[in-house]
Amino acid sequence: MAIIKTDFRDLLVFEPAVFEDSRGYFFESYNEKIFLTEGVDIKYVQDNQARSTYGVIRGLHFQLAPYAQTKLIRVLSGSILDVAVDIRKGSPTYGQVYTIELTAENKKQLLVPKGFAHGYSVLSETAEVMYKCDEFYNKQSEGGLLYNDPALAIDWRIPAADAVVAEKDLLHPGIDNCAGNFIF
Repeated sequence: MAIIKTDFRDLLVFEPAVFEDSRGYFFESYNEKIFLTEGVDIKYVQDNQARSTYGVIRGLHFQLAPYAQTKLIRVLSGSILDVAVDIRKGSPTYGQVYTIELTAENKKQLLVPKGFAHGYSVLSETAEVMYKCDEFYNKQSEGGLLYNDPALAIDWRIPAADAVVAEKDLLHPGIDNCAGNFIF
């Protein structure tokens, strides 16, 4: 499994070795030993899976500390544009955006650590996304950033007329009013 470091501390891309033959393919989607070699010592406690149609934009979400979550995201079918925004006060990359296309074909995974807002847009007709979390969901600690905040200038690769966004995601503040309690 190749581990790709991004320009954001602790935000990592994992690219598995895929073994294909006439029967299909096989790969390890998670191997604790490999993650430990990169200093990633995480105990996952919850797996989530979502199916969405083209144009759906989910996010940008986070949970406040002490219920903050590290997420390991991958796509089971289809294609998404995965987005992470650094909201760790004092970070040299605070307020900056990282994007990567995750697909069922490329099998890449994004490790989004605590202190990042996370979201994705569905680029294919449908997409199934699975992610592992190291903390349980806690409704009272929900937070978010406005997905179309001009200060973030995220290109979700979805025309505005085709965007499908949950009502609650339209009410989040911009990065200038981020309620995150994360310190770098």
